[in-house]
Amino acid sequence: MVTQKKPLTILLASPRGFCAGVDRAIQIVEQALKRYGRPVYVRHEIVHNRFVVENLEAKGAIFVDELDEVPDDRPVVFSAHGVPKSVPAEAGRRNLLYVDATCPLVSKVHREAERHSESGRTVVLIGHAGHPEVIGTMGQLPDGAVILVEDAAQAETVEVPDPQNLAYATQTTLSVDDTTGIVAVLRRRFPAIQGPKMEDICYATTNRQAAVKAIAGRCDALVVIGAPNSSNSMRLVEVAANYGCTKSRLVQRAADMDWAWLGEARRLGITAGASAPELLVDELIEACRARYDVTVEEVRTTEESVVFKLPRALVA
Repeated sequence: MVTQKKPLTILLASPRGFCAGVDRAIQIVEQALKRYGRPVYVRHEIVHNRFVVENLEAKGAIFVDELDEVPDDRPVVFSAHGVPKSVPAEAGRRNLLYVDATCPLVSKVHREAERHSESGRTVVLIGHAGHPEVIGTMGQLPDGAVILVEDAAQAETVEVPDPQNLAYATQTTLSVDDTTGIVAVLRRRFPAIQGPKMEDICYATTNRQAAVKAIAGRCDALVVIGAPNSSNSMRLVEVAANYGCTKSRLVQRAADMDWAWLGEARRLGITAGASAPELLVDELIEACRARYDVTVEEVRTTEESVVFKLPRALVA
């Protein structure tokens, strides 16, 4: 006797998955391998996703923590998260061939921070301590020129050298709602503080959070496909919980799915962080089909058409 599968409706958030900066960074490594041959070294994970990293390793990329692990005669790629100025300086000193895969939207934050510093302003950076992007942004300026604030409580107590000469910048992958609250505290405490004309949080982070907000209230459970060290993926889990789906969690890929956790859920939300490939979404949907009678409803909140060009050195 064939057991009838229980019905499961999947609400598929869109946009989801790869953003333009991630897509560009992966292409940079692939093009470098074509141009320079194997191996090409990459400082840190090119993006925060093990599947992507392992796929590039199979093609000939070698991931290292620091430049001293890179031989003098091989090229090195800097990750999409950006690096402190000391890193390209060291590569230049060693005459290493290097390609910078920093996301252009992160580079924009770097330039803003430099501009404020050159104008004599202390920069308050809103972000998560220890994240590679934050390390890279703080590393654009001399020690002490940037003050890191992680949450609204720190914004309430942070001390600055001169409230009249102050600016803020943000990590690009933060919670839009949390950041709005932190900025509000800073503006109340320091009315003269200057900020970016447009928020530093990138279009992809904003769009993926908006898509989760659109489905969270309709879901019994919601899964974010992504990596635990991916800031934008972790923020999606938080957004889902804050907008009506308290049963939300991060899953790296279908094999990691805890089906008992899903329980009696009949409406499952699925999205993917900006560094998670669509193949992993398809994989999870197929795993659901093996266990349930699945109906997929895609919920699209906006269209994305952003594309970033590759560095000239790789396309010339």
